[in-house]
Amino acid sequence: MSEFVEYLQEVFAQFGEIRSRRMFGGYGIYHNDLMFGLIEDNVLYLKTDNESVTRFEEKGLDPFQYVKNGKAMNMSYFLAPEEIYDDPEAATEWAKIAYAAALRSKKPAKKKK
Repeated sequence: MSEFVEYLQEVFAQFGEIRSRRMFGGYGIYHNDLMFGLIEDNVLYLKTDNESVTRFEEKGLDPFQYVKNGKAMNMSYFLAPEEIYDDPEAATEWAKIAYAAALRSKKPAKKKK
């Protein structure tokens, strides 16, 4: 686990327990087994959806992008605001926003036949 991932344990301590899992060269950040954050190159991105994305856009935060077949692809994760690293209340507020977006986008479990 990277030092940055360990540091996020402190940043989100007031929000609650988080864990990480390696994925695609970065990390997924989870709360209650639901991914609400993404780390790539020691940069944190938080989950968004149609209901929350404007909060990120209003702050001028950029979406997470990757290149596929030479084309930039956006994901539903946006750069985390800088204030979360110095303000536990801000970290909790933004974590709740991202976690709520993750809850809303969670696919219902398929019923077994």
